[in-house]
Amino acid sequence: MSFGQIAMLGAIAGATIFLGLPIGRINAALPRLKTGLNALATGILIFLFWDVTTHAWQPTDDALSKHDLGTALVNGLVLALTLGVGLIGLVWVDRVAGRRSDVRPTGPGAATVANVPTPVWASAAGRLAVMIAVGIGLHNFAEGLAIGNSAASGEISLAVMLVIGFALHNGTEGFGIVAPLAGQRPSWAFLALLGLIGGGPTFLGTLVGQHFVNTTVSVAFLGLAAGSILYVVIELLAVARKANLKMITTWGIFAGLVLGFATDAVITAAGA
Repeated sequence: MSFGQIAMLGAIAGATIFLGLPIGRINAALPRLKTGLNALATGILIFLFWDVTTHAWQPTDDALSKHDLGTALVNGLVLALTLGVGLIGLVWVDRVAGRRSDVRPTGPGAATVANVPTPVWASAAGRLAVMIAVGIGLHNFAEGLAIGNSAASGEISLAVMLVIGFALHNGTEGFGIVAPLAGQRPSWAFLALLGLIGGGPTFLGTLVGQHFVNTTVSVAFLGLAAGSILYVVIELLAVARKANLKMITTWGIFAGLVLGFATDAVITAAGA
């Protein structure tokens, strides 16, 4: 399989994330719909956190079973470090962004400026959507590495099955990214940016995976993804508590988990 064909596989796997993004354009501020979408996103992300940490821990677990303590220690420390960076780093980024958005001008004309609505991308919901996209993007880069590695090693059927599975998976992730934006009607440009942040790394990972294979690097990206996803889950659960619609939240989380496991079943069927 040529370089261009392998690159196309990665592009297809990542592009499906755009399928779920238009739902973010829903203009009506429907509390129950927004709560349901947030809960669905939470369920998907809880599944992704489990999936990512399982794959990230696997190399350490394998090394321990072989009594290779040096490799196990390195991979374990890399996972702990990157998970912490992904989790705590986003807390810091959100605090800095929040402070900047809270700054209000003073002096002549301040009242006029204060009446200008905050752009969606600068709002709390917009920042949360970006963070979800970042976490999913890190996770998708690792998926792209798997596609590139499989294709480069001649396992074409496995690579194709991975593309199908990841494409289904990424389709559900698009809903998760725009869930906080329900009722805010973001621009198409902002939705496209979110899609590139979340889905683009699948393509990049495929390109890198054709020429570079390193377990520790994969663990690092998975650790960053796990930390980022965990932070977003915490934020979405806080939003759900404020909504005080426990039944809708519970069913949404359940549906998100089922979607995650169902799409992952295709990847498992490929023997990955």
